[in-house]
Amino acid sequence: MIDLAILEGRLGYQFANRELLEQALTHRSHGAVHNERLEFLGDAVLNCAIAQLLFQKFGRLNEGDLSRLRANLVKQQSLAEIAERLELSQFLRLGEGERKSGGFRRPSILADTLEAAMGAVFVDRGFEAAREVIARLFEPVLKSVDPKTLGKDSKTLLQEFLQGKRLPLPQYTVVETRGAAHNQEFEVECVLAKLDISVRGSGRSRRAAEQSAAKLALEAAQAAHAARRVRRKAAAEPGGAASVAPAQGAAAVGEQSAPTEAPNEVAPAATMEGAAAADSASHGGVTTEERSATREERAAVKAAKAATAPTKPTPSEGKAATTAARAAAAEATVAAGEDLPAAAHDGSVASAEEAEVAAAGGAGAALPR
Repeated sequence: MIDLAILEGRLGYQFANRELLEQALTHRSHGAVHNERLEFLGDAVLNCAIAQLLFQKFGRLNEGDLSRLRANLVKQQSLAEIAERLELSQFLRLGEGERKSGGFRRPSILADTLEAAMGAVFVDRGFEAAREVIARLFEPVLKSVDPKTLGKDSKTLLQEFLQGKRLPLPQYTVVETRGAAHNQEFEVECVLAKLDISVRGSGRSRRAAEQSAAKLALEAAQAAHAARRVRRKAAAEPGGAASVAPAQGAAAVGEQSAPTEAPNEVAPAATMEGAAAADSASHGGVTTEERSATREERAAVKAAKAATAPTKPTPSEGKAATTAARAAAAEATVAAGEDLPAAAHDGSVASAEEAEVAAAGGAGAALPR
């Protein structure tokens, strides 16, 4: 058997009477002196110490909740897990048959031995020493315990979680069985179809394997749900992760394009003069200023011509002018007939046709042809 000083170091307690520790590690299959009496005492010490720790830690829980939480902490599975953490199986004193059948890995034997060890500490130095050892061993468990679970097993917690999210219940399947009939180990697969989660757990019984798989599935489901909430929150926030990437990309493009734009901001004088000379040569020695002046002169000439050019009369205006000209010609003819001798003698009007033409010219209107 391994040196018991190693186990004392893991417990954080050194026995004044080490024989008590040896007795606590002895299974009834090993001999007449075994650990069952110490187990009985240790069970009561454990319950009392855990009750006190819970009473101090959870001041708002009522009696029923405290009782359920204590039952969850001192049950066989919880004690076996602590015994495994201490590697208590290395120190067990078992009978030959029990050892060959794998008794050193059996949860019931491990839990009973841990209770016997606490009873041995109580006998060796009293309740206060036992309470300190128990507080150290259960400290990691008490830090992570959730009063809301109140002693519910993993399968129940997983089922409640899925029902709260309106998801289908898990499916458990035994995928493998190992070992002899009296010492079997089961491996169970737990599948959450909607969440695409598949995990496996093992145990000495089918129920223990299902509990192990349910615990792993619950942890995976809670992690997936938390990750989904983080993604939704990031997407809902303005200027979140969805808009950060485009902004960074635009900044990167601006940084890359800046060096190419800088040389165009200020051009050297020599470069500008060269560009002007090249422009003048390409237009027959005429500079840009001269071309601009020529264009302005041409525009002024066109505007003057447009202002002085006679406008073409509309059909209604031409008809009115024709009627007025004919009336003036008739009046001129009448006048010419009355003064014909004098006019002929003076030679101012030669005939009525000329008078009509003269009247038309006096009216200042162009007759349409």
